[in-house]
Amino acid sequence: MSIRAPLIKLIVFAVVTIVLTAMLAQTLGSWATGGTEYRARFTDVTSLLEGDDVRIAGVRVGKITRIRVVDDSIAEVRFTVTDDVPLGTGVRAKIRYRNLVGQRYLALFEGPSTGRTLHRNGVIPLEQTAPALDLTTLFNGFRPLFTALSPDDVNKLAYEIIQVLQGEGGTMASLLRRTASLTSTLADRDAVIGRVITNLNAVLSTVDERDGQLDQTIAQLQQLVSGLAADRGAIGQSLANLGELTLATGSLLGDARPPLASDVDGLRQVAGNLNANSAAIDRALAAMPGRYEALTRVASHGSWFNFFLCDLSGNVTLGGTTVAMPTFSSTAPRCNAA
Repeated sequence: MSIRAPLIKLIVFAVVTIVLTAMLAQTLGSWATGGTEYRARFTDVTSLLEGDDVRIAGVRVGKITRIRVVDDSIAEVRFTVTDDVPLGTGVRAKIRYRNLVGQRYLALFEGPSTGRTLHRNGVIPLEQTAPALDLTTLFNGFRPLFTALSPDDVNKLAYEIIQVLQGEGGTMASLLRRTASLTSTLADRDAVIGRVITNLNAVLSTVDERDGQLDQTIAQLQQLVSGLAADRGAIGQSLANLGELTLATGSLLGDARPPLASDVDGLRQVAGNLNANSAAIDRALAAMPGRYEALTRVASHGSWFNFFLCDLSGNVTLGGTTVAMPTFSSTAPRCNAA
């Protein structure tokens, strides 16, 4: 009994430790967990390796299983995604940096909804993929700044640059503020400033080659700004009037909506009646030309109807007694006309 209790505790501790270790290894490692296999094509997959993560919104949902070259200059990446994460045909894929060491992962984004699911072994085309940033070209522009900073500051600034340009956090304004705070300590370092100016000379020389177009652009921009400044009163009044028009239009639409809905409902009923009596309407339209011709003859003497009494007969009932009216018949020639 004295040995059994510690032994049970040791076994429980060992089991819990093994389970937690396996879960941690599964989370941090790249072990396969099964799922559906897809393909994506890229123009460049430099440093992307088999076993690297596939992530959605930063959560690992699969891994890279194979990378090969197709169509001479196109790389095809095969990857798996867990079955509980279906992909649509509009999904977008991008290779991103996991850290400054150069490790990468495949990030998936929701694209325009097509209402269709990407089938097993489906291909994400080049139009929906993007390679990783070219950090060599990017950091070459910051080389003079990096040489004057401490390694910790270089790592922080470089990581912030990657996050901003990959859309993973921060904004360009915050990056510029960070850069400005770092460069403020370099005011007394002439050599660094000289190298920065040397690098800027290449840009300025290109601008100098196109000084005519630049002058024309600035002149046109000045004319535009001057015109806007001259018309600022009218523009401000127009905006105020536009606001009043918007309020009046909103009020008008609010008042007109109920009767308009009633009119639309009544129009639907009228349309239904017309459709149900389409045969009678067709007959009336077919007979209308003859009727209008006869009506035109009747009103040919002016803006009135001219009638000539040829025959008259009838009965009148008064108090239950019916009395026959005298019959009248004209012998005029027009009454005998065919």
